[in-house]
Amino acid sequence: MTQVTEAQVSAGQMAYGRLTLFLYDRLVLGASCSWLWGCKAKVMLSQYRELVSDNHLDVGVGSGYFLDNCQFPSDSPRIALMDLNDNSLEFTAKRISRYSPEVYRRNVLEDMSVSAGKFDSVAMNLLLHCLPGPLDYKGRIFDLCKGIMNDDAVLFGATIVGAGTSQSWFAKKMIHFYNRKGIFTNKDDSEESLRMELNKRFSNVSVRTNGCIAIFSAQNRINKDTYHY
Repeated sequence: MTQVTEAQVSAGQMAYGRLTLFLYDRLVLGASCSWLWGCKAKVMLSQYRELVSDNHLDVGVGSGYFLDNCQFPSDSPRIALMDLNDNSLEFTAKRISRYSPEVYRRNVLEDMSVSAGKFDSVAMNLLLHCLPGPLDYKGRIFDLCKGIMNDDAVLFGATIVGAGTSQSWFAKKMIHFYNRKGIFTNKDDSEESLRMELNKRFSNVSVRTNGCIAIFSAQNRINKDTYHY
């Protein structure tokens, strides 16, 4: 049974200080995604724009880039932010203050409770690889997520996978470095293991890799008898 400590949970989000967030769009979503991980941010943004609803939760908010650059179906969407990192929550809430977002500080492997109603869309971009443990452990986030999703709601996002993709020498070195530091826990994460965890819980699952990044979407499953284990 996988055991995860508080230190491991904290390690994945400790890098998001104020300076990092100020540079995040250019360094992480710009240089790293394009040249290191082989997937431009605009690919993830395209999926975001396609699947986002006007009753939306963003989990693992980063700098708020996707929320800030997204066109919502209505002029006054309900948007909620969920993260363990106070800096990310504050930075993003300020960036999209025009939407008056709800803010929830949560360890999303243990608690995804909200004070208002359920959501029609949930996004988690570049989050899963920062969570501790293998994907069969991290999959608990999907169970918690289902509890705050309406019927037919959609979950979507992207994560860096450490296995099963063609990686440059430098990408391999960086994945090893980030895993050793605890910033990433993804050396064994793969497109197939992600698809397996999603298929256990959702329907209409789609997972595809673009470079080292797995882009995924799934809909809330209404009929529990159709689960695939």
